[in-house]
Amino acid sequence: MTITMYGIKNCDTIKKARQWLEARSIDYVFHDYKQAGIDAESLGRWCDALGWDKVLNRAGTTFRKLPEAARADLDRDRAIALMVEQPSMIKRPLLDLDGRYLAGFKPETYAATLGRE
Repeated sequence: MTITMYGIKNCDTIKKARQWLEARSIDYVFHDYKQAGIDAESLGRWCDALGWDKVLNRAGTTFRKLPEAARADLDRDRAIALMVEQPSMIKRPLLDLDGRYLAGFKPETYAATLGRE
């Protein structure tokens, strides 16, 4: 299985997730969408699998700083457009496990999904 972790290199949650994977010798590829960007197609797959409300990080500073009009009446397509424009609004990390996805980092979820304690 190929694991791709999407996130931002200097994010504290990303650092914790990377440490967790590395401590268990789990290979992964890291995609920094702050540097490499992210496309609407990938976001669409993630939103279809997880729900756009799970992929969009509403708790983050970038989202909270948006004008109220930009935050109101969100739907899948508007959320994807926001995340393409400002990838910092994507929940971190997002793992792509050959077409299965995990958003966020919880050690118990990683252990259950990846079969490692």
